[in-house]
Parts: sequence; structure tokens; C-alpha cells
Amino acid sequence: MTWQTILTLLNIVFINLLLSGDNAVVIAMATMGLPDRIRRKAIFWGTSGYFVLLLLLTSVAALLIQIPMFQFVGGALLAWIALKLLITDEDASEQEESSADLKKAIYTIIWAALLMSTDNVLAIAGAAKGDLVLLFIGLGVSIPIVMVGSTLLATVMRKYPWLVYVGSGILAWTSGTMIIEDQYVASFLHGWQATVQLPEIFIPAILTVIVITIGKTYRDAVGALSK
Repeated sequence: MTWQTILTLLNIVFINLLLSGDNAVVIAMATMGLPDRIRRKAIFWGTSGYFVLLLLLTSVAALLIQIPMFQFVGGALLAWIALKLLITDEDASEQEESSADLKKAIYTIIWAALLMSTDNVLAIAGAAKGDLVLLFIGLGVSIPIVMVGSTLLATVMRKYPWLVYVGSGILAWTSGTMIIEDQYVASFLHGWQATVQLPEIFIPAILTVIVITIGKTYRDAVGALSK
């Protein structure tokens, strides 16, 4: 296993973990009214069902990003996702209400988590770069981490708000990488660089700066208005 493969796996795991904090809130609220034994079953089967559906959706996306211009569009959407993480402040109280029934809890976990996973599918597909084996392994490793660690991550990010900028920066960088790796964009840049020499990291770096700058400006403006 090469370092590039290891880094790709870590990227898949981290992105899925980063974007799955809300899923932990849904799991907790959907199962908190259940007895311990049933709660464990609900968490296991609900998360397993979500994992299967997420794998299927992301597998399709991983194939689609090999289509010319799909990576460009996907990268642009991922940049918006990175920005949205900075300008959106979701309230956990708006999540699904807790369930008192095992089947209802499993249903709530699967569908609520899946509905919040549009970001996950696009970001993970971009990180996998069309490699379905790495995609399967990465998701298989990350799902247990999501079950145990996403609540901790959300707590830490609430305690240290500056980590939101780190996470958004990582996603923005990934979006820039997706854009420049698109077949048409790569061809255009190759011809353009014949006259203007720019490093490969230029577009990802600029995009990351733009996303973080806009996000911080927006958050500062909202903070000033709320005072």
C-alpha cells in the first residue's frame, strides 16, 4: 500500500467524519427514549442501513466523476458546501424528534441521516477519485468512527469555533483539486500554462482563501448585527 493510497483513505475517513456530526445528533435523539438493549440494536441497524445506502449512492457518484466536466461541476458544488459550513448555524433542536419504538428509531436514523448526506456523497466521491475499493474500505473504516466519534467532534468544534475554518478549508482545497483534475479544465490549464507558469496548487489555494474569507466576512457581519 503506497503513501498516496493511505492518504486517500485517510481523506475519505476524515471527510465523512467531518460531515457526519449532525448524524450523531439524529442517532442520539432517535434512540434516547429506548431501553439500553434496544437502543444498541437501533444504533447498529440504523447506522448499518445508512452505511449501505450511502455506499450505493457514493459508488454511483464515484463513477460519475470520471465524466468530463462532472468533476468541475462537482468541485464547484463542493466549494459551496465548504462555504455553507461557515455561514450555516444549525440548531440541534430542529432535528428529528426521539422515537419510542425500535423500528421507528431505525427508520428515523436511516432516512434523516441519508437526507443530510448529500454533502457526504459528493465530498467522499471526490476524495475517492473513482476508486471503488478505496471507497468501500474508507467508508467501512469511517462508519464505526462516525458512530463513536462524530459527537465528540461536534462538541470540540462547538468549543473551538476556529476548527470550522480548518474543516471548510480542507473541503475547499478538495474542491479546487477536483476542478483542476477535470479533463477539460486540465486541458485548458495545460495550454494556458504555456504562457503563464502557475503551480498546481494555485487554484486550490486561491479557492480556499476565497471560501474562508467570504465565510468569515459573513459570520462577522451576522455577529455584528446580532449585538
